[in-house]
Amino acid sequence: MPEPTKKEENEVLAPAPAPAPEEPNKEKEAGTAPAKEPNKEKEAGTAPAKEPNKEKEAGTSPGKDEEDASPPVALPPEWSIGESPAGEEQDKQNANSQLSTLFVEKPQGGSVKVGENITFIAKVQAEDLLRKPTIKWFKGKWMDLASKAGKHLQLKETFERHSRVYTFEMQIIKAKENYAGNYRCEVTYKDKFDSCSFDLEVHESTGTTPNIDIRSAFKRSGEGQDDAGELDFSGLLKRREVKQQEEQPEVDVWELLKNAKPSEYEKIAFQYGITDLRGMLKRLKRMRRVEKKSAAFARILDPAYQVDKGGRVRFVVELADPKLEVKWYKNGQEIRPSTKYIFEHKGCERIMFINNCVLTDDSEYYVTAGDEKCSTELFVREPPVMVTKQLEDTKAYCGERVELECEVSEDDANVKWFKNGEEIIPGPKSRYHIKVEGKKHILVIEGATKADTAEYSVMTTGGQSSAKLSVDLKPLKILTPLTDQTVNLGKEICLKCEVSENITGKWTKNGLPVQESDRLKIVHKGRIHKLVIANALVEDEGDYVFTPDAYSVTLPAKVHVIDPPKINLDGLGDDNTVTVIAGNKLRLEIPISGEPPPKAIWSRADKAIMEGSGRIRAENYPDSTTLVIDIAEKDDSGVYHINLKNEAGEAHASIKIKVVDIPDPPVAPNVTDVGDDWCVVTWEPPVYDGGSPILGYFIERKKKQSSRWMRLNFDLCKETIFEPKKMIEGVAYEVRIFAVNAVGISKPSMPSKPFVPLAVTSPPTLLTVDSVTDTTVTMKWRPPDQIGAAGLDGYVLEYCFEGTDDWIVANTELIEKTKFTITGLPTDSRIFVRVKAVNAAGASEPKYYSQPILVKEIIEPPKIRIPRHLKQTYIRRVGEAINLVIPFQGKPRPELIWTKDGAPIDKNQINIRNSETDTIVFIRKAERSHSGKYDLQVKVEKFVETASIDIRVIDRPGPPQLVKIEDVWGENVALSWTPPRDDGNTAITGYTIQKADKKSMEWFTVIEHYHRTSATITELVIGNEYYFRVFAENMCGLSEDATMTKESAVIAKDGKIYKNPVYEDFDFTEAPMFTQPLVNTYAVAGYNATLNCSVRGNPKPKITWMKNKVAIKDDPRYRMFSNQGVCTLEIRKPSPYDGGTYCCQAVNDLGTVEIECKLEVKVVAQ
Repeated sequence: MPEPTKKEENEVLAPAPAPAPEEPNKEKEAGTAPAKEPNKEKEAGTAPAKEPNKEKEAGTSPGKDEEDASPPVALPPEWSIGESPAGEEQDKQNANSQLSTLFVEKPQGGSVKVGENITFIAKVQAEDLLRKPTIKWFKGKWMDLASKAGKHLQLKETFERHSRVYTFEMQIIKAKENYAGNYRCEVTYKDKFDSCSFDLEVHESTGTTPNIDIRSAFKRSGEGQDDAGELDFSGLLKRREVKQQEEQPEVDVWELLKNAKPSEYEKIAFQYGITDLRGMLKRLKRMRRVEKKSAAFARILDPAYQVDKGGRVRFVVELADPKLEVKWYKNGQEIRPSTKYIFEHKGCERIMFINNCVLTDDSEYYVTAGDEKCSTELFVREPPVMVTKQLEDTKAYCGERVELECEVSEDDANVKWFKNGEEIIPGPKSRYHIKVEGKKHILVIEGATKADTAEYSVMTTGGQSSAKLSVDLKPLKILTPLTDQTVNLGKEICLKCEVSENITGKWTKNGLPVQESDRLKIVHKGRIHKLVIANALVEDEGDYVFTPDAYSVTLPAKVHVIDPPKINLDGLGDDNTVTVIAGNKLRLEIPISGEPPPKAIWSRADKAIMEGSGRIRAENYPDSTTLVIDIAEKDDSGVYHINLKNEAGEAHASIKIKVVDIPDPPVAPNVTDVGDDWCVVTWEPPVYDGGSPILGYFIERKKKQSSRWMRLNFDLCKETIFEPKKMIEGVAYEVRIFAVNAVGISKPSMPSKPFVPLAVTSPPTLLTVDSVTDTTVTMKWRPPDQIGAAGLDGYVLEYCFEGTDDWIVANTELIEKTKFTITGLPTDSRIFVRVKAVNAAGASEPKYYSQPILVKEIIEPPKIRIPRHLKQTYIRRVGEAINLVIPFQGKPRPELIWTKDGAPIDKNQINIRNSETDTIVFIRKAERSHSGKYDLQVKVEKFVETASIDIRVIDRPGPPQLVKIEDVWGENVALSWTPPRDDGNTAITGYTIQKADKKSMEWFTVIEHYHRTSATITELVIGNEYYFRVFAENMCGLSEDATMTKESAVIAKDGKIYKNPVYEDFDFTEAPMFTQPLVNTYAVAGYNATLNCSVRGNPKPKITWMKNKVAIKDDPRYRMFSNQGVCTLEIRKPSPYDGGTYCCQAVNDLGTVEIECKLEVKVVAQ
C-alpha cells in the first residue's frame, strides 16, 4: 500500500517555457516575481496586496485575511513567488512613469464572483500615430491571452474618429476561481512602448467546497476537454509522447513545498504538474506550524496525508529519546489501539496505522511526547458511486404494478430518483415506493395510470441512468376492420366493422364528423358498426374513420367514387394537326374529364414525355392536360399520343405537330475555277429545308483578312452555281451561301476555302542549250518577264522527238532553278524542247527552243583556271587551315591527277575533293612539311592541261645562335650575334634586344625590329652590372626563346663616389572614418532595400552590420558588399518585421567607429 501522501504520475512533464523578455529594473533574484507597478504583491503565495509599502517575507504565515480564504484557487505557475526589494520598487515606478506615453486610460483591477462577467478597458490616444498600435493581453509573465480567446474570453477593439482614441476591451465570461491573478496589458507603436498591470479577484458564489484530492485539486487541465480555451497556461506546454516507464517512487509534494525555498516553488509546480500553486501554498500555510527545534522529536509528522476511502494510512514520527511515552490524538481525543488503529515501535520510530479509512477519519491528528506535540491533517477521498446496471425502458397497462430497477457499485449508496427531471420524494400517501436491496435500488409504482407515462432517471455521485415508462389502456381487438371501397358513380356505399367490446363510437370523414341525412345512415348493433350511403356522388369520396370511445384506436377506410376518362379534341379540326414556327413556344391544352381525375401521359415514338422543367414537358390538371414546347425545333415534328387512365378505364388520342423553320445552312461551297478577277462557286442544297420548299439562295463574299461580308446578289439565285466578279487579283477571298424558304433566311454556310483570283505568268525567256552528252541534254533559261500576284512556283520542261507530237515531261516535280538536265535520251536522236512557268493559277504559255537538238556529246579540251592569288607563292602559318578551290573546264568529265614535288599526294594528310567543274585541296591544320610545289593535271581523252601551285607553311624562328659582348666603355656596350639556325621557313625580318640589371634580373626592351647582327647599347647606369639577350623575328613574330650573353657587362665608376640619399617612409596608417553617413530610409514591403555608406582607414577596417545592436550573421535575407570603401547592406524583400535601427561598424587596429540609421518598412494596401 503506497503512502497516502504519494501519487502515481503517468504524465511526462513538459519543459518550462522560456520567460518573456524582462523590462528594465526587473527583479534579478531567482524565484521573485517582477513588479510591474509599485505596491504590488510582496508575499509568496498570497494575493496581491492592496495597500502600498506592505512587505512580508516569503514563507511567513498568512494574515487574517488569508486565514479566512476560500479553498485553493488555480494559479498558473508562471507567477513566481518571492519578495521584491523596496529599492527596486521605486525604480520600477519611475520606469513606468517614463514609459507611459501611449495609454490615456489604463485597465483597473477588479473582483468578480464565480460565474459572472467582467470587462477591462484600455484606451490609447492616436493623434500622433500613423497607424493602429499593437496591443497584447497577458496573464502572469508570459501567457499571451490572444490564443485563449473563446467561450470564456473575448477581445474587442474600436476606434472613435472624433476623439481619435482606440479602445481595447478584454471581457472574461463566466469567471472561474482559477481566473484570479495578475494580468498585464502591453501596447507598442514603432519604438514606443507602454504597459500596465492589474489584478483580478474571483470570489466564490456558493458555500464551502467538499473535501478535495490534494494533488488532483491542483492538476492541470488537458487539451480537447470541456474547459479547453479557458485561461489555463497548460495548453502552451509542449506535449511529448508518453512512453511506458517503470514505476517511479512517489514524492510527497507537501514535504517538498514545506522544505523548499520560496524561489523553488515555481520549479516544483512545473515538475509535479501543479497549476494552482497559490492556493496550494495557502493551504500549506494553514497547516504549517512554526517550527522550532524540538527536544522530543527527531522527525515530526508530515504536514498532510491523503488516502482513498477504504485504504490504509501510516503516520510516522521519530523520537529523540526512545524512553518517552507517545500518545496519539484525533480531534483532541486520544486514540486507543484496536483493529482499526495499530501502533508499532521500531527503534526511535513510533508508527500508527489506520485501516479501512472512512470519511469520518478525515480530520486533524497529533501526537504528544512529553510536553511537545506535532500535528498533521488527513484527507480521505471518497470514490464516486457508479451505476453498474442501467434502467430499462418499460411498458405497462393501466392499473398494473411497475418496478424500475438499477444497480450501483456500493451497498446502501445514496441514490436519487427523478421523473421528467423532478425529484421523486416517496411518502405514506404516495404511489411511489423505493426498495433497496444491497446494491440493488427499485422504484415501485402501484396502480399505474396514463399520467405515469414519463422519463425516469436515477442519479448517483458518479453517474446516472434514465429510461422511459409507457402506460397504456388494455388493447381493443378489432374483429372486422373497415375496408377500402371503390364505387362507381350512383352506386351504394356500405362501410362495416366489428370490435371486441360493445362500445359506442364516432364516424368522421376527412377529419369532420359525419351527419346523418336521407342518403346517409349510421347503424350500431352490439359490436357491429355500419355507415350506409345510397346513390354515391363524387362528393362522397374521402377518408372515413370510425373511432371507439375511450380508445385511441381508429378504423380507417378510403372511399373512391370513379368515372371513366374522356378526351375532347373538338378544337383541333379534322386531321388533329397543329403547326408551329420553330423558335416559338407551343402550349397545347386539351380538355379532359373523369373521376378520379385521370392520369394523362404524353408520348412520342413510344417514349414518354415527363412532367418537370424540360423544354418539352407535360402539365396535368384535374380538367385538362397540356403539352408545352418552350422553343420549338424541327426535330419536334411528329405524332404525339395522349393516354388517359384512372380506375374506371382508359382513353387514347393522337395529335400531329408540324414545326416549320428556316432551312439548314448549305454545306460549305466549292470554288471550282478561278480567274484574274472572277471565280465559279458551286454548292449543294441544305439537307433540311425547314418543312417548306427552298425558294433560292443569297451569296456573300469577303476578303480573308476582313470581317465584313458583302452580298453579291439581291435577287434570289435559283440555281446552285454562281460566278462572282470584280475581285482584286492576288487578294484572298471567302464565299458563303444563305438558303431562303417561306419562313425566312437560313444561317450562313461555312465559308469556302480561301481562294485568290490569279493569272498565269508570261512564258519563260532565253531558252538555250547549256550542254549535251551522248544521253543527256542540259537546258537553261531566264524567268518570265511578267509573273503577277500569284508568284512563281516552278517550271515544267517538256521534250518530243523529231517527227512526233508527243510531248514528254522531263521533270517529275516542279523545277525551282532555271536549269535542268534531260536524261535517258538515245544517242544521235533529235529532240524539240519547251519550258512552261507554273504558279497557283496554272501553267503559262510554253517557250520553245527554235531548232531540234542533236543528242551527241561534243569534246571540249580541258582548261585550268588558276585563281589570281594562287599564281604566286601561297603562304600560311603553322596550324592554319588550307582550302584551295581550282576551277577547270573540259568535256566529257576530265580525269584529275595531283602530285607534290613530283610524288603522289598522301591522302591521309591532304584531302582532295573533285567535282565536274572544280577540285579542292583541303588541309585542316597546316604543318611545315606541307610546304612544296603542287602539280595538277587535267586530262580529257588525248588533251592534257597542267598547272602548278607553290605552298609555303611558315612558323616563328629559333633564337640567335651566339650573343657576345664585344666591348664596354663608359656607359656603352657593343654586342654581336649570329643569325638563328631555324628561320621558320621565311626570312628573318629583325631582332629585339633586352637588358637586365644583375640585382633584379628584370628584363627591359632596348631595341626592337633591329636588322643587323651587331648593336651598341648606350645610356647604361654607372656602377650597374648588366646581362643582355636577343630575340629573332620573322613575319610570324618573335622567337619563343632568346639567347643571353654568358658574361655580364660592368659599367665602371669614374671619379667621385655617388652616395644615395636616405628617405624616411611616410606613415599612411589612419583610424577608420565614415566619409558618407547612413541616412534614414523608408522601404516598401516586398521590394529589396539597400543601405549605403562609405568609410576609409588604413589598415583596411573590418565592416560589421548590426540590427538593433545585434550583429547580422549568416542570414540569407541580408547581403553585404564592400567595394573601394563603399559599404552596402541589401535587405531582400523586407517585411514590417525588418524595420528598426541599423548600424554599420568599422574596426581596425587604430580604433572603432559606428554610424546608425532607421529603416521603416511600409505595407502598400492591395
